[in-house]
Amino acid sequence: MKNKFRISWNEQELARAMRVKVEDVREYFMDGRRVSFIIERRLKWDHPGWQLAPSEGAGYDLLDPTGGMWEVRSITGGGVYFNPSNQVGSGRKFNEEGFQAKLGGVKGFILTDIMQFPDMDVYVVPVQNVLRWHAAGQLGANAKVSRARFLKNLVPDIQYPDLDSKIAADSMGVDRT
Repeated sequence: MKNKFRISWNEQELARAMRVKVEDVREYFMDGRRVSFIIERRLKWDHPGWQLAPSEGAGYDLLDPTGGMWEVRSITGGGVYFNPSNQVGSGRKFNEEGFQAKLGGVKGFILTDIMQFPDMDVYVVPVQNVLRWHAAGQLGANAKVSRARFLKNLVPDIQYPDLDSKIAADSMGVDRT
């Protein structure tokens, strides 16, 4: 499939190193709230020139080699969201102004399908795609889309509209064939 790469983990080695059962490793790595910290670091170390945000509250997760800011998200059994994390969770509401501000501050999203653990597909999605999908009503009311819909409808529609995004995607190892 185009515009993706894969992160693979050895669940037996992880279980042995953490002194837990393989089932515990699977539970941890398939929970987006828990595993995001590890995935951000794995992406950084697997792709020279990429850097972590200076803090958890920075408004982005990774800096690409050209200084572009990228948000790292997990595709879970419940789907993937594109709105700011402060709009996600119990009692929180979607806010269009905050959503647009978030999209205006990042180059895009790096999405990991954690439901495939231990071999997880990663999709580099320039922000122009999210803006286009939102305008076309392809994202839910809260800028969230189900995993099935993302994989079936949006992945084939990912575009790389400018050279900077292409450079950033290429440096992440995106397959362009």
